[in-house]
Amino acid sequence: MIGIAFAMGAPAGGQAAQAGGTAAMMNFLPLIFMFAIFYFLLIRPQQKKAKEHKAMLEALKMGDNVKTASGIHGKIAALDDQVITLEIATGIKVKIDKPFVTTVVK
Repeated sequence: MIGIAFAMGAPAGGQAAQAGGTAAMMNFLPLIFMFAIFYFLLIRPQQKKAKEHKAMLEALKMGDNVKTASGIHGKIAALDDQVITLEIATGIKVKIDKPFVTTVVK
């Protein structure tokens, strides 16, 4: 009789454990969904924009008209690895860090 009781109780316990695992997975599903939304709406576009900005900085050359993050427009008079000298008016040159150049003005 005891053997039959254990035999009947074992599948019920196994099903409960399996149902518990499914419930735990269902609890993580909203977190996974939220991470996917953040990745496709925030992280991925930001990485793409950073990559484009880096390519633009690498393509800068003498004589390009650029706009800085502070809104200063000027012509590149000299280039270094990290510093750009902008001529903002005739005879007036300003040194700025290269990452602060936002756009090349046509």
